[in-house]
Amino acid sequence: MILVVRGCRVLLDADLADLYGVPTKVLLQAVRRNAARFPGDFMFWLSNQELRDLRSQFVTSSWGGRRTRPCAFTEQGVAMLSSVLRTPRAIAVNIEIMRAFVRLREMFAANVALAKRLDELEAPIDTRLADQDQAIVEIFCAIRQLMSPPPARPKRKIGFM
Repeated sequence: MILVVRGCRVLLDADLADLYGVPTKVLLQAVRRNAARFPGDFMFWLSNQELRDLRSQFVTSSWGGRRTRPCAFTEQGVAMLSSVLRTPRAIAVNIEIMRAFVRLREMFAANVALAKRLDELEAPIDTRLADQDQAIVEIFCAIRQLMSPPPARPKRKIGFM
């Protein structure tokens, strides 16, 4: 259900409505009532050309289906949407998003604390010492490499262009 539109990974309003268990009309109504919570980097309306590209992508008829332009929500927009909707599923999603942010913050803090501790342990080591001390320095280097984020892989484009 994730599409790439305007260089952003997005979910369309109808797909999100299905996920949250509400009609698309209710979802869009909640968005309109809380328009200030959805700036352009959270949500945008597809252009007519993007809508035509979508229709040709999904091979829908020209007279059936949806008649209005859909809304596309970025990752931040999906999170904001879960705080605007009042269904039990939306509330559960919002709670899980908040828990995920707390876990990420804890993981980051743990890495910072580990890096500080490694700096303290490395400080007294002189690289001119014996082979055993050199092995310890290499171990510290290996730990630092494990702590660094993985190299960015080229991302495969998903969806239509």
